[in-house]
Amino acid sequence: MGHAVVNGTKKKVNSKMGSSMGFDVKDMSLAATGTKRIEWANKDMPVLQEVRKRFGKEKPLKGLRMSACLHVTAETANLCRTLKEGGADLVLCASNPLSTQDDVAASLVKEYGIPTYAIKGEDNKTYYNHIHAALNHRPNVTMDDGADLVSLLHSEYKDLVKEVIGSMEETTTGVIRLKAMEKDKALKIPVIAVNDADTKHLFDNRYGTGQSTIDGIIRATDVLLAGRNVVVAGYGWCGKGFALRAKGMGANVIVTEIDPIKALEAVMDGNRVMDMDEASQIGDVFCTLTGNINVIRKEHFLKMKDGALVCNSGHFNVELDLKGLKEVSTAVNKNVRNFVDEYVMKNGKSVCVLGEGRLINLAAAEGHPACVMDMSFATQALATEFCVKNKGKLEPKVYDVPKEIDKWVAELKLKTMGVTMEKLTAEQVKYLASWEMGT
Repeated sequence: MGHAVVNGTKKKVNSKMGSSMGFDVKDMSLAATGTKRIEWANKDMPVLQEVRKRFGKEKPLKGLRMSACLHVTAETANLCRTLKEGGADLVLCASNPLSTQDDVAASLVKEYGIPTYAIKGEDNKTYYNHIHAALNHRPNVTMDDGADLVSLLHSEYKDLVKEVIGSMEETTTGVIRLKAMEKDKALKIPVIAVNDADTKHLFDNRYGTGQSTIDGIIRATDVLLAGRNVVVAGYGWCGKGFALRAKGMGANVIVTEIDPIKALEAVMDGNRVMDMDEASQIGDVFCTLTGNINVIRKEHFLKMKDGALVCNSGHFNVELDLKGLKEVSTAVNKNVRNFVDEYVMKNGKSVCVLGEGRLINLAAAEGHPACVMDMSFATQALATEFCVKNKGKLEPKVYDVPKEIDKWVAELKLKTMGVTMEKLTAEQVKYLASWEMGT
């Protein structure tokens, strides 16, 4: 059971009823504030505005039921507006219990008429109740941020699979899970890996995660990063972005990696590289950005300095072995500061876990800036249109976003930024196409 706020009154609802129950948000009186936040983000999302304008005229998603499991933020709200403008009958639920902006959730329901199931800080039971509600909408198209919705679709809603045209996945973690499903022949629907589009991971992951993770850590702790040893677990695009920003603020950056190519890249970017066993003894601030499980374990926690700060920006909270940390602790002091829990270990030292180990950039801050999400969500919307237009032609596997979509989004983004590119001359085109012209 969850709760919905209707005209300021909480009403018990059962999410198994699906979208017919309407919504499940914290407080509808927050809607006006949420609308301002959505409109502010929209100003910095010109590419998505163009997509929405065309969708409004062409209605490429008309007659389709959509269920989306995404971070409920102002930027996501503008994606949802675009999908609805394209004709979709959309239901939205949260992909992370701590990332929801309650005012945005209320505005989506009241101002934009989009059934939304999301409450910041919701417990695990409510979180899954909300996903059930989204699936009971009987979607023809799904959209995921971590593959929780698609996983539940395959395990508990197998009868709905035949109705699903396809799904969009916008995270590294989700793509990893879905490719594993494909490998095991467990995937029954086509999925577009939006995360792997250049206009997503090269910018959203690097610049968005980089800036917003720093923002979340500082908001939660108010620490000065200059002069501190900041340990970055994982040197993918998210890790690179965070490491770059931490270094720019004067931190001594240490990287842990399992991939020799990425480790070598980290070294040549001017970072120290070592394993977590060594890094745990000298780090002041730790952040995991890997998409894997138990990256920082209890043996690492025990070696940390007294007062070490530990957080995650790699989607799910499984990157930190919080169960193991609890086993070696004598006490857990909750909320010693907003979004900070202090674990007092048996060796007398304490470790501070930020945002309960969930995405620190969304738990304690506001997630990625609208400017970078403009590209990611424009690509997301266009990938949805591509999936629908190719109904019946795509096999149950993970597909890349077509390059022409990536190129269109990048070109329009440059145009909105007032940037002009060089153009090839006829002579240059001929040269590049020829093998006969030598040096």
